[in-house]
Amino acid sequence: MDASRARTIETVDDLRRHLQWAIELEHATIPPYLYALYSLDPRRNSDTAQVIGSVVAEEMLHLALAANLLNAVGGRPAFDTPELLPPYPHPLPHGDRSLHVNLLPFGPQALELFLRIEKPASATAAPQADGYQTIGQFYAAIKAGIASLCDELGEDKLFCGDPGRQLGEFHLRTGSGRGVPVHDRKSAMTALAEIIEQGEGAGLTQVWDGDRDVLHPDRDEVAHYYRFVELKHGRRYQIGDTPQSGPTGDQLAVDFAAVLPMRHNPRTADCPEGSAIRVAQQEFNNTYCLLLYMLEETFNGNPTQMGGAVGMMYTLKGQAQALAKMPTGDGRTTAGPTFEYVPPEQRP
Repeated sequence: MDASRARTIETVDDLRRHLQWAIELEHATIPPYLYALYSLDPRRNSDTAQVIGSVVAEEMLHLALAANLLNAVGGRPAFDTPELLPPYPHPLPHGDRSLHVNLLPFGPQALELFLRIEKPASATAAPQADGYQTIGQFYAAIKAGIASLCDELGEDKLFCGDPGRQLGEFHLRTGSGRGVPVHDRKSAMTALAEIIEQGEGAGLTQVWDGDRDVLHPDRDEVAHYYRFVELKHGRRYQIGDTPQSGPTGDQLAVDFAAVLPMRHNPRTADCPEGSAIRVAQQEFNNTYCLLLYMLEETFNGNPTQMGGAVGMMYTLKGQAQALAKMPTGDGRTTAGPTFEYVPPEQRP
C-alpha cells in the first residue's frame, strides 16, 4: 500500500494540520461551484441556480465546521493565505492528484467535475489521511484520529481550545444544516457527520442527507453528490429511490443553452494591464481576499465578522455577473472571475 494512504493521524499537531487541510478542502469546492452558478441565466435556469446555490451555502457551513473543529483542538484557522487560492487548474488539497479542479461554466463538463469531487466513499473504503480518493475517506481518517487521541490523551486535554472562538448556531438562507460549536468528542463527531452526510448522503448508502430541503420543506434533502446527479439527468429523486435506481421523480428543468460562455480557467494575465476585464477581475479578487480576511477574523476571536462575510458574497455576485457578460474579444467567450490570491500589501 502507498505510504501516504496508510498514514494515520497520531499526534495533536498532525490532527491540527489535517483540520487546516479540511478548511482548504472545503474552500476548494466553492470557487468552481460559484463559477458555474455565475454563468447561469437565473430566469431560464432557476432550478439549476437553486441547486448549485444550496450546495455553495452548505459548503460555507462545512468551512465553518472545519474551523470550529480546528479551534476546538487549539489550532488557528488560516483563511487569508495563498494555500486557499492556488492557480487553476489544481488538485484537491492533499488528495488524488489525478482530479484537477477547474473553473468552468455550467454544463456537462462542469457536472462531471462536481460529481467526481463529491463522489461518495464505498461502505468498505479505508480511511485515507493523505492522498485520499474521496472526501469521505479523508474525514473518516480525521474521525479515527480524534477517537484515538481522545482515548490516549483524554477529551479535556485534546479539546483545549478557547470556547469563545467557536461559531455557534447560524443558518444560511439557501442551505440547510446547522453550525455546531465543538467542545468535546461528541460534538466533534456531530460536526463531522454534518459535513459527510450533506456531501455523500446518510450512512454512505442513501441519497438523502438527513435534513429537510430548505427551499422545498415538503421534501427530504438530497446530498450534494445526488443533487448533481439530479442536474445531470434532469429529474429529482423521490421517496424509494436509491443510488442504484437513480432519480425517478419529477422533472428538473435544466437548460444547458441558457449559460454564458465564460472562459475556462481565466487569469488576469490573459488581458492587457488596464483593460476593462483585467480591472474588473482585480476588483473581484480584492473583494474575495477581503472575504477570506473577514473569515480569518471570524474564527480567530471576532465572530461578529461572520455577518459581514456573508454580505460580501452578494458584492462578489454582482462583480462576477458583470464579468460574465464582458466579451473577451475572441468571438466565442465571455470573461469570468479568476479567484487569484492578492497579498495583503497589494490590496487597496
